[in-house]
Amino acid sequence: MRVFHVAGDRFTELQALPHPLPAEGFLWVGFTRSEFEAQVSTLVQPALQRWELGPLVDLHVSDLINSQLPSDFDYTSWYDLLVFRRLVALPGAADEEPVSLASAEKVLKAIDTSPVGFVVFDRLLLTVHPEDCLVRDFFAERLGKMTEKKDFRGAARLPTSPAELMLRMVNHMVDSYLDLRRLLTRQLGGLQKQLLEPEGRFDNWPMLLDSRDALSRLEDTCEDQRSAVQEWIDALDEWPDSPDPHTQRERELLRVRARDLLEHIERVLTHVRRLESSAESAVQMHFSALGHRTNAIMRTLTVLTAVFLPLNLITGIFGMNFDRLPLIHRETGFWVALALMAGIGIALTAVFWRKRYLSTSN
Repeated sequence: MRVFHVAGDRFTELQALPHPLPAEGFLWVGFTRSEFEAQVSTLVQPALQRWELGPLVDLHVSDLINSQLPSDFDYTSWYDLLVFRRLVALPGAADEEPVSLASAEKVLKAIDTSPVGFVVFDRLLLTVHPEDCLVRDFFAERLGKMTEKKDFRGAARLPTSPAELMLRMVNHMVDSYLDLRRLLTRQLGGLQKQLLEPEGRFDNWPMLLDSRDALSRLEDTCEDQRSAVQEWIDALDEWPDSPDPHTQRERELLRVRARDLLEHIERVLTHVRRLESSAESAVQMHFSALGHRTNAIMRTLTVLTAVFLPLNLITGIFGMNFDRLPLIHRETGFWVALALMAGIGIALTAVFWRKRYLSTSN
């Protein structure tokens, strides 16, 4: 468990949960999932009661410790709950070199997600992370190095509310999906080249199925993320107006951040769907090219059969066991028959070539 106090331009890590809630700013308390499950009844719920913030609902506690829960949003009158699935593994994202099919298969199989829970009170942000999640430590270090520069675009200032800090963390997780788009595009592009290789023989169908399954899982994940964020934006619009202009401005900034986050998720979802369509088109083109090549081979074999059929007929006639046959007792009979067969073969070949039955361009 890590406890942080954010107040104005100060970001301080505390050693334990304070007995009273600080008079200024807000608290950020980050747990791993196992820590939260072990301390929710003995530490978290008593602290929430002591701070008069209201306890966590039992069903929400179950959601926060559930490692299989999809991205979701729920709320009560005293806090909001957002569960957002982060990307677990993204190996090779920074590698700009072309990847082999073996490495692409390794990456596609490594794609997985794990939920991160956010409980947003007015002056408290409670986060529940997987054991291997680096988001908490990343933001703890990043916020600790923040300068005191006032920038209302949010680029170089500390968050002013638990909701803003939550949006920053979620936006950071979505950025990993944006990086994943580039990686999948490179790898699936190489796979499509293998599929459309004219003289190649593609036989790595298990990997193709794995890639399509990975894209389907990513699409489902992004759709859940989009629904959860959209529900939070709808809930944000229902917050009561405040007479304080500063508070109203902060809420407008929250809306801007939330819409930007939603736009990032939409970009990932659109790109994943485009990759799915591109992969499907490549498969269809592969089978079309394979069928065209098969038809060309069958056409050539048919033409060769048509050319040699009359020649076989002639040899069959002269091979009959009769004593009297035309040309059979002449010295020039063999050469006449051979010239006749050659003339027929050349004539048929010329006819078929003229009709483009033997042309590779058709």
